[in-house]
Amino acid sequence: MTGDGVLVVGYGNALRGDDGVGWHAAARLAGDPRLAVADVLARHQLTPELAEDVARASLVVLVDASADGGAPGSVSVRRLQPRPDAVTGWTHHLDPAALAGLAGVLYGAVPPVVLVSVGVASFAGGDRLSPALRRALPGVVEAVARVVEEQGRA
Repeated sequence: MTGDGVLVVGYGNALRGDDGVGWHAAARLAGDPRLAVADVLARHQLTPELAEDVARASLVVLVDASADGGAPGSVSVRRLQPRPDAVTGWTHHLDPAALAGLAGVLYGAVPPVVLVSVGVASFAGGDRLSPALRRALPGVVEAVARVVEEQGRA
């Protein structure tokens, strides 16, 4: 961990249209001077191997596509509660609350974990975002920067 221990992970399938929004956001966030002290990662999925990085962080911000009915390009921000009960079986990928729970179970530490979700328009094959998500990308970057800034003031 560098700086103040902020970890930002953009994740999803970069070859499935809007599911790759986490990758696109991570690319922009990695070059954003407001996040110069953060470790910014792009991942295909949340894996158990990330639990150690989560436990060492002072704040974790996850960026992902959401297919749960939000309008395409809509951005939501919510703090997650860890679910340690969700880590009873080993798997190759975890949902965000299970990853936070695993960090607590294995390493005894869970920082604040915030999920920035973006409503999708399409999961069609390809590495391009839909027009709605391309327009939303600056707002995603702003949402992450705002979360990091607010945590720094807390």
